[in-house]
Amino acid sequence: MPEYNIPKTQRAAIVEKEGSGVTVKNNHPVKSQDQLAPGECLVKLECSGACHTDLHAATGDWPLKASLPLIGGHEGVGVVVAIGKDTVRSPVKLGDRVGIKWLADSCLNCEHCRKGREQNCPEAKLSGFTVDGTFQEYVVSYVNHVTPIPDGFPSDAAASILCAGVTVYRAIKYSETQIGDWMVIPGAGGGLGHLAVQYARVRGLRVIAIDAGEAKRDLCLQLGAEKFVDFKESKDIVGEIKKATGGEGAHAAVVTSAASGGYTQAIDYLRPGGVLMAVGLPGEATLNASIFFTVFKSIKILGSYVGNRQDSMEAIDIAARGNVTVHFETKPLSALKDVYDGMAAGNIAGRIVLDYSK
Repeated sequence: MPEYNIPKTQRAAIVEKEGSGVTVKNNHPVKSQDQLAPGECLVKLECSGACHTDLHAATGDWPLKASLPLIGGHEGVGVVVAIGKDTVRSPVKLGDRVGIKWLADSCLNCEHCRKGREQNCPEAKLSGFTVDGTFQEYVVSYVNHVTPIPDGFPSDAAASILCAGVTVYRAIKYSETQIGDWMVIPGAGGGLGHLAVQYARVRGLRVIAIDAGEAKRDLCLQLGAEKFVDFKESKDIVGEIKKATGGEGAHAAVVTSAASGGYTQAIDYLRPGGVLMAVGLPGEATLNASIFFTVFKSIKILGSYVGNRQDSMEAIDIAARGNVTVHFETKPLSALKDVYDGMAAGNIAGRIVLDYSK
């Protein structure tokens, strides 16, 4: 059994209060093995993805508020270096490489957990929102919820799969689509969207990407989208989608955009029986849809919130086998404020991964 020297302090990016911005400190305490509760584990992180959700948590613009002060982050990959005393039947051991997701822990015994909706557990703990997350070098997590990372799958490539990948994978999985169906992905050039394009292609779907700008156009088409609609240039988004799909419209839409505009026209461009998967979380915005045409066209509107443990393992496995690739840029933890600024401006194509060796 390997032994690890656990330091008393570490680097961590902390939001002290709502709207205060993020500050990187070099002397944040690290829990020792003796301080871990049964079922907890300490993970020495190699890297962490940065997600738009982390920006929402830091700025406090969601209806749900984060616990402050807070260490954000929920896409961490690292090695288990300690496990709480009296932990029984742990599915992980010291030295295992694991991922930490948005859903840090759940009771596993309530109706939601038993039905595979662990993310809806009333006792759920959320990484980087209700418990400290992965913008630190050592994170406390939970043995029953960390996700094993397959050998040979680079940690920085795996990081963004743990939230962005899992989230869009589950939405596509439950979109009631069949091989050859058309799927529209608003926000397709962003962190979630570019993964949604790929997972949709893995499932045999035909993709129409909606986003803006040449960089995102090039990325979406490179990843396999059959058509790109620039929402800033198009005079008739609905018309373009219907034309591309033979006149009837798309079978499904997975809205990954964090702007409410991504939802506005979905009812119009979905064909009868179409499914709208609501994924992006635009703060206080509401979903405005024609009740008449939602009923008349037999449209389904389904909310899809991250994923459970099985979804996570499936999404990771697909990516580890090379069928989905995260397009990411690596930055040091000290660059987190600049990353947030880029997210707020909407000019980040792909994902950002924070490398803790830098």
